[in-house]
Amino acid sequence: MTATDPRAALDALIAEYTARANSIREDLASSHSPDFAEQAGERENDEVLTAILAETEAALRRVGMAKLRLADGSYGYCQRCGEPIEPARLAILPAAEYCLDCADREH
Repeated sequence: MTATDPRAALDALIAEYTARANSIREDLASSHSPDFAEQAGERENDEVLTAILAETEAALRRVGMAKLRLADGSYGYCQRCGEPIEPARLAILPAAEYCLDCADREH
């Protein structure tokens, strides 16, 4: 387990990802230019924003799962091998599910 309480880090990530997702949704909901050429570029941007939104929502789900692990006492332990996740890894990636060895095997 980590020496520090990860709740604040997880809550900060939730706030950051939620704000990012809301901003992207607002951008996607905005109207497009009546000019066809500009509209084509805007639609390409929409595709990029949609991909970023999907990544942000996935990150939100990972943080939510980390909060569940925190609540049930399994936070900080690898979901594959059960060994403790390195404190330095959790400091950088508070929602980490796997120890470094298992994460390397995952990719």
